[in-house]
Amino acid sequence: MKILFVCLGNICRSPLAAAIFNHKVIELKLDHVLISDSCGTGNYHIGGAADDRSIAVARKNGVVIQHVVRQLTADDLEEFDHIIAMDRNNLANIKRLPSAKENYEKVKLMREYDPQGPGDVPDPYYGTEKDFREVYDILDRSMDVLIASFQKS
Repeated sequence: MKILFVCLGNICRSPLAAAIFNHKVIELKLDHVLISDSCGTGNYHIGGAADDRSIAVARKNGVVIQHVVRQLTADDLEEFDHIIAMDRNNLANIKRLPSAKENYEKVKLMREYDPQGPGDVPDPYYGTEKDFREVYDILDRSMDVLIASFQKS
């Protein structure tokens, strides 16, 4: 099963989400059946690396980010089994893609899996280390529920 995490620039939230997801599925020995990637709806940083602050908060939690920024394509909606958007703006941008209507059931918001409730994963780009920690915490607890949902299906 292939999961794609999507944010705006693909440097903060979505690469962190994919790294946390990958870390957890390796620990659970599910990495042979659950595979993830990330991308952004914007084209601002294509070919670059994840934000240093995302890398740092991941590293503090024993998670490694190995990532090259890329932009979402219409083909992604066909290739991936689940598309997980970080916020409502990302969700709206995904829905604008030509093949979105045929694949609408694949697209969800990340915080639909948050045990503390729905909403957006806030973009920490203009924030502080505390904001990156908050995003890490949201993603970490949401991944547990997301992965458990795949184990049940």
